Amino acid sequence: MRIAQIAPLTEAVPPSLYGGTERVVSWLTEALVGAGHDVTLFASGDSKTSAKLEAMWPCALRFDKTVLDPIALHMVMLERVRQVAHTFDILHFHLDYYPFSLFSRQPTPFITTLHGRLDLKEHQPVFSTFPNVPVISISNAQQKPVPQAGWIGNVYHGLPKNLLTPRPANPGYLAFLGRVSREKRVDRAIRIAERCGLPLKIAAKVDKVDREYYETEIEPLLKTHKNVEFIGEIGDHQKSDFLSGAVGLLLPIDWPEPFGLVMIEAMACGTPVVAFNCGSAPEVIDEGVTGFIVSNEDEAVAAVHRLGSLSRKKVRERFEQRFTSERMAEEYVAIYNRLTAARKKPSLHLVEETAPLEPLQSSIG
Repeated sequence: MRIAQIAPLTEAVPPSLYGGTERVVSWLTEALVGAGHDVTLFASGDSKTSAKLEAMWPCALRFDKTVLDPIALHMVMLERVRQVAHTFDILHFHLDYYPFSLFSRQPTPFITTLHGRLDLKEHQPVFSTFPNVPVISISNAQQKPVPQAGWIGNVYHGLPKNLLTPRPANPGYLAFLGRVSREKRVDRAIRIAERCGLPLKIAAKVDKVDREYYETEIEPLLKTHKNVEFIGEIGDHQKSDFLSGAVGLLLPIDWPEPFGLVMIEAMACGTPVVAFNCGSAPEVIDEGVTGFIVSNEDEAVAAVHRLGSLSRKKVRERFEQRFTSERMAEEYVAIYNRLTAARKKPSLHLVEETAPLEPLQSSIG
């Protein structure tokens, strides 16, 4: 199958450090190529892939300080994809609602995986305006705010089976991984770790938009809680050791998490997760097998004390059963086949019988 994967230009595919969507696009692309498909990746020029790379800008926009309007470059990419759309069997977008209007007006089948939150009020008119655009969710919880959207499937993220693996370690701390922001609630993680009497290691990115929050609300906590270590961003090559050394991963979120890659990253390392009951967490975590779902800090503390009862071997096994990139690619290919088959299938339209038209009478002469 000839497949186009269209990624955001914000990060390279895969990103060098933090980056959720672009990492998933990379894992999916490589799994599709490995399965024998002809894949073209539209992404930044510093991306690395086994697919054909169509470089839309020399480097990831995050690192190009000369670019002040990233939307402009995404518009250029969309037009480039439209120009060559006829050379593909399917177009797979990872750009939120950007392609909806333009690509509804061309014949090549397309889908969009929605990677972000969908509970904002401005999302309602978007999905009401485009109810027939085929979209994929990354959790069932993500679909709930916009039931009017053109949902054609749900595909959980997956990562390469051997990208992250359990490492020999004597787990001795709690871990927080990902991004520092108000909705990720690293402040809760700090309090939970303190109450449990365990060190906390924070491996997280601080975006420019979250810098003030970090400096005013989190940095003071780091200074007053001596058992907390802020590591900063880490890459995939560091995550196996970081997560394997943790008693558990804390996910004390306070927002409708669409998926939460950090949960399956921890599971790949055999590390159980304590997650707050928001968004996708109850779908990703198998209660009492790969971790615990909690509703408040008291429950989180109690759950941490129970982590030792879980088998880290079974945590890893459940990851292999549910969250590999090979499984993710198979599910997407099944959706691709449905869409392409539906587009090729001839359709019959019932035409109402009408009386024959009377010949036009000339008004001349």
